Amino acid sequence: MSLAPLSIFFLLLGEIGSVSDGAAHVKSFAWVPSLNIELAFRLDGFSLLFALLISGIGTLVTIYAGSYFNGKSTADKGRFLSLILAFMAAMLGTVLSDNLIVMFVFWELTSLISFLLIGFDGEKSEARASALQSLIVTAGGGLVLFAGIVLIGITLDTFSVSEVLERAGELVASQLAGVIAACVIVGAFTKSAQFPFHFWLPNAMAAPTPASAYLHSATMVKLGVFLLARFDQVFATLPGFGETLVVAGSITMLVSGLKAIRAESFKAILAQSTVASLGILVMLIGLDSEVAAVATVGFILAHALYKAALFFCAGTAIHATGEARLANLRGLGRALPFTAIATILASLSMAGLPPFVGFISKEYLFEAQLDSSWAIFPVVVAVIVNAVMVGVAGVVSIRPYYWPTKTPTVVEHGETPGMLVGPMALAGFGILIGLFPAIVAGTVIAPAASALRGEQIEVSFGLWHGLTPMLALSVIVVVIGSVIAIWWEAIHRRLAQYDRFFSLLGDRFYRSAIDSTLALAASSTKLLQNGDQRRYTAVVVLTVTAALAAAFVSMPDFAFLAAEGDIRFAVVAVLALMVLGAIATALVRSLIAGLVASGLVGFGTAVLFMMHGAPDLALTQIAVETLLVVLLTAVLLRLPARRRHSRTGGERNRDAVLALGFALMIFVALASVGVSPIDLRLSEYFANASYVEAYGRNVVNVILVDFRAIDTLGEIAVVAFATVAAWGLLRGPAKLIRTKD
Repeated sequence: MSLAPLSIFFLLLGEIGSVSDGAAHVKSFAWVPSLNIELAFRLDGFSLLFALLISGIGTLVTIYAGSYFNGKSTADKGRFLSLILAFMAAMLGTVLSDNLIVMFVFWELTSLISFLLIGFDGEKSEARASALQSLIVTAGGGLVLFAGIVLIGITLDTFSVSEVLERAGELVASQLAGVIAACVIVGAFTKSAQFPFHFWLPNAMAAPTPASAYLHSATMVKLGVFLLARFDQVFATLPGFGETLVVAGSITMLVSGLKAIRAESFKAILAQSTVASLGILVMLIGLDSEVAAVATVGFILAHALYKAALFFCAGTAIHATGEARLANLRGLGRALPFTAIATILASLSMAGLPPFVGFISKEYLFEAQLDSSWAIFPVVVAVIVNAVMVGVAGVVSIRPYYWPTKTPTVVEHGETPGMLVGPMALAGFGILIGLFPAIVAGTVIAPAASALRGEQIEVSFGLWHGLTPMLALSVIVVVIGSVIAIWWEAIHRRLAQYDRFFSLLGDRFYRSAIDSTLALAASSTKLLQNGDQRRYTAVVVLTVTAALAAAFVSMPDFAFLAAEGDIRFAVVAVLALMVLGAIATALVRSLIAGLVASGLVGFGTAVLFMMHGAPDLALTQIAVETLLVVLLTAVLLRLPARRRHSRTGGERNRDAVLALGFALMIFVALASVGVSPIDLRLSEYFANASYVEAYGRNVVNVILVDFRAIDTLGEIAVVAFATVAAWGLLRGPAKLIRTKD
């Protein structure tokens, strides 16, 4: 199964030359022309970078998952790999789409499939709760993003990403620019776990490790970053846009950095560091400069390589020992030697040490901050958080494998080739690119950064830039990070004492919101769904009556009686019969008699259809009314007889007043229709188009079968389901069949 993403990866590699000069290739196919929606796809330097990461890491995830699920059933393995490949397709669709509606469809597919992957172990309550939380947060943010997309379409009359980028000035100058930017930010923040939506990503570590490595470290959570980076050249001049990204990214970095030290499990520590890394990317996008664009692209590449490798290694250690807490993992270096080597290599890149690609990306990070107009603030935050990342790198690479211990953790099984390919390859690429940065400088980094800036820029993506302030900051980070790694346990114990403070930084508000919603639903159900059908009907009738009365009163020149017109006595006779049937339905004591009397109204309606030249409608009405009378009569015959009214005299009087008020409003509404001018545009359209477009002479049938085909199908389905339910009621309870053992 890994051959599919591997083939995509090599096909994309072949496109590097075509985008190296900053060009963008767009292919489009008609989808919904009436709504200006096309299946359009755009390949430029930035989307190519993401597509290479998605397909390349997806290949390694598929291989890793094949070995990871060796102890599981074939069905579980197949289900997981199918979800992974489907998720890969959704992510590729998101980053390659050139139509905002198409992008949104793929965007929401990633949320839906990630829900299935996080909750893959459905028998675990933790997995179910985490999956639901991720779906609520990311899909909810997706709806906000969709509102922004719709507003873009309203403003520019297009959903094309390429055209939106070209008309950025027009969009920013519109009155809706602030609202659109806010919608885009919320959608991106929820997907990329930015404060205050940062809590869902660490909880999503309940997913199997291959899913964690793929969805929540290397690719999916960067889709929000991808969206912000893509729209940065659109909203960069909008007041407050860049400042919002810098502040939110910095807060996310600080919060997740502290929570990383406080975390317990191997995967949770890596997850918190991922949130901090996403905060770094959001902050870089907010800085808006050529150096910031290069730093953003470089950090995306470096983080994808070392973080996916670390998650692979964490999964191997947990899989081999059955122990998830980092404090309980000791002495694994001998039993898992290659995993230990891969962990160390990836951790060195995470710590930003030469000659790894992480060092180069960190140098550009500090350069972008020093060149910004923010002065010292982002630099201080970056130093603190990167020092925590150095501490995390030291802890996860040394303590589980080489920390002195008298009782090594028991290893149930050793390493397998399938679980080593991914981490070794990614760790190797990290050092290879660090030693030979020219491999990616002109082929990947420069085209991606140029696509972000909207102009061709030169990139000197190198390992050594001399004795610079950036190098001094890197040294400071390593020193502070080493102290954090050495005193990790002491700092961890001290932070563990502040549960109340850190609960405010977690998902406490989310849980409170969910609990409050459920409590409100319970209260509303208790108040409204009280089991009294008469009260339900009364509320509906009263609401409709009040709404109609308010509408009539608010109309200044309202009229409902025709000044002239001929009286057709045959129609009056039928109407009189229908009125008598309605009155009889309300007065008779027998339910069967009431049902028969109400049937007069339905059959009278059929006669009126016939008298007005609509025999097909009349036959339909007769068939439906007959079926209704027969079915309800059969049901009523099975009900126990009732000797007296279940309602008191006062209740019946109130019902009568409500019924009369409702009848009066309906009469006034129908009478007003008769004297109002009729808009014949729809009638004329269907009359002219029925034969030409649908080849039918009966306009009503054409409307039902062609123009409203989906509605008609839904109505047929409703009738079919109702028939099945009625048949079940008529059959009565099933008889218990006893069998001999």
